[in-house]
Amino acid sequence: MKINRNFDNLVESYLFAEVASRTEKYAEQNPNKKIIRMGIGDVTLPLPTVITEAMKKAADEMADINTFKGYPSYEGYEFLRNAISGYYDSFGVKISTDEIFVNDGAKSDCGNIGDIFSDDCTVLVTDPVYPVYVDSNIMAGRKIIYARSDKSSGFCALPDKNVHADIIYLCSPNNPTGAAYTADQIKEWIAYAVENDAVILYDAAYESFITDDLPRSIFAVEGARNCAIEFCSLSKTAGFTGMRCGYTVIPNELERDGHNIKKLWYRRQSSKFNGVSYPVQRAAEAVFSPDGQQAVRKNIEYYKRNSKIITETMEKLGIEYTGGKNSPYIWITCPNGMSSWEFFDYLLEKANVVATPGEGFGDCGKGCMRFTSFASFEATKEAMDRIAKCLDGRSYFLR
Repeated sequence: MKINRNFDNLVESYLFAEVASRTEKYAEQNPNKKIIRMGIGDVTLPLPTVITEAMKKAADEMADINTFKGYPSYEGYEFLRNAISGYYDSFGVKISTDEIFVNDGAKSDCGNIGDIFSDDCTVLVTDPVYPVYVDSNIMAGRKIIYARSDKSSGFCALPDKNVHADIIYLCSPNNPTGAAYTADQIKEWIAYAVENDAVILYDAAYESFITDDLPRSIFAVEGARNCAIEFCSLSKTAGFTGMRCGYTVIPNELERDGHNIKKLWYRRQSSKFNGVSYPVQRAAEAVFSPDGQQAVRKNIEYYKRNSKIITETMEKLGIEYTGGKNSPYIWITCPNGMSSWEFFDYLLEKANVVATPGEGFGDCGKGCMRFTSFASFEATKEAMDRIAKCLDGRSYFLR
């Protein structure tokens, strides 16, 4: 018996393990210090009542023989796909219900979509990068190439016409940098994909944080339906990190190598996935109701207010950053030429604040740091005040 030796090529997931190790060591040595964690990408606000009530009602239905549900359909219940289609329609994008696949979170489908592509495909990812894009393709033994995404491009890498790729991963608004593509920049990627007969795998997990006049979906840009698949998540949109629900959109007309991509994905899902539970899908449906949208927007605005506190601090300190306005992530250039880990240790020891070293997301992350806006408003203000005092001795937010 032999194992998949491609796993030998995976880099140890040292980033968050190292963050945890250094933080725990400091906490043990300084038990009286209050540590504020701003590196984790998990939401903290509870689910809105309109969502939990829908889930409770659905759970009660499962206790009644007249309303009990067994296995869900592989692509998701029609009531939820109708709601998702209506959500797209609210910002001017037409997606039919038969193009939507309900999933247990965008991360799963971003990793599993590779099942329908050949292992000898060349995969292009931007650097810095969300680890699942890289790791899932290393597991499959695919060749991976990188498009540098640094300050010179505003952390929005554009295609190199001299490089060929078959599969392209894009994330906008981006994790970890918080940068977001314009429609014109996406058009460049679409043209590149068409020229290379490639497929764009577009991660739109953070689209609900977009404030500027930017595409909420790749399908808002002409030509995308012939070359793109979109992944969305309710984790950050509606606080479903512990609920697990999202959706993937595959246009009916998307074909490659003589095969319809949507049909291939349905075949894959019917073999390896039994769907998302009925109560969770009812809860997800409630997200897209008028009351649900009002409630989740309130939560998103809470996190965006935190982002503003962080970005205001960086501006006053003269620290370069991207993100924050259209994303829950703020990506900063470490001050005074410090490396990512040097600044991590400095913040932990001097301000008792934890952020995520950028170099853990790729070579272009060296000398950068990621902050998230998912702490409480009070903790965010205190953390930024501590950092300001450490770097210039002034207090900005605590009164």
